[in-house]
Amino acid sequence: MFRTVCILLVVCIVFTFFGCQPAPKTVAELRGVWVATTLNLDYPSKPGLSAEQLQEEAETLLDRAKDLGLNAVFLQVRPCGDALYPSEYYPWSAVLSGTQGIPPNAEFDVLSYWINAAHQRGMELHAWINPFRVTQGKKDILSQQNPAYIHPEWTVKHTDGKLYLNPGIEEVRKYIIDGVVEIVSNYDVDGIHFDDYFYPDEEFPDEETFLASGASNLLDWRRENINLLISETHAAVQNTNPEIVFGVSPFGIWQNQRSSLLGSATNGLESYTAHAVDSRKWVKEEWVDYIAPQIYWHIGHDAADYETLVRWWVDVVRGTSVKLYIGHAGYRALTAEEGSAWYGGEELARQLELNREYPDVSGSIHFRLGCYLESPALATVLKNQLIEITEVEEEHP
Repeated sequence: MFRTVCILLVVCIVFTFFGCQPAPKTVAELRGVWVATTLNLDYPSKPGLSAEQLQEEAETLLDRAKDLGLNAVFLQVRPCGDALYPSEYYPWSAVLSGTQGIPPNAEFDVLSYWINAAHQRGMELHAWINPFRVTQGKKDILSQQNPAYIHPEWTVKHTDGKLYLNPGIEEVRKYIIDGVVEIVSNYDVDGIHFDDYFYPDEEFPDEETFLASGASNLLDWRRENINLLISETHAAVQNTNPEIVFGVSPFGIWQNQRSSLLGSATNGLESYTAHAVDSRKWVKEEWVDYIAPQIYWHIGHDAADYETLVRWWVDVVRGTSVKLYIGHAGYRALTAEEGSAWYGGEELARQLELNREYPDVSGSIHFRLGCYLESPALATVLKNQLIEITEVEEEHP
């Protein structure tokens, strides 16, 4: 009797394992796009537009994004220490009126409008933030409400001519996080998104802050500053509204294998050193809800092969709750010459097809909307790929 029960138990286990496995992952994916506002790249088309014109441009861009098959927009709402929404922490962005601190006509709330318009189309709206950059050039004029104007001691002027908030100052990080909490408290956003601008490079002139900290290693200290920003931002978002996700789009290479056995089989710039970014740690510690590495190289690239990096990031997220979205550089097709991997946009098709071979890749984000709209060939490639995804989603709900 006992033997019979054991046999039946084994049969049940085998049947359960082989006969009742969950269906393979469908291609229900996040299909996102970055909408850049800095320098008026994507939106608005120029400063000084009326509220009606701002609304019309938002509607047009969202319609075109929807037509491409995209289902999520990452709108840059804090490009340079300023905001595209009324804020207690940041002045109105200069990309709206032409002068930082001056609101658009009738104090039009751009973020609120984009959220509602996106949701009406069944699309997500994520608030994209550049945490530390204050200026894009030497001629930028700061509003008296800009945190860098109020607290000049918080800033660092880098050799690239740009002004940055200093990540090594605790009050700076708290100020940035308070600004994030302001958004998630007041707006129905689907996510908070940081880009890859942390420390711009190893030459960042923050020696005084480092010496005052008492730390012994500069790069370790910098990485810890960014770790604190990421972990505390995630906690703040979760504590305020746990339904809102927080993620980051770091540079695509963490470390090369020659620097760390845990690194990727690549030979490119390492964000771990150059930007003081320990993006692998963020995933392993689950300080982000998703990671969107900017893998801006083509399949077969000598120093940074696209597929090699996808496989590496898949391995990083596996076993965690963190979703993996791939950041795509469709913009490269705009200037690609015949014979280049990017010519005609077919490289994008190859990458999206490759992504689907990896169940742990949960979607893509494309840089940037304006580039896809400028290139009919690129737009066609993207639309064809995403229509295929949508058809499979509908077939396998």
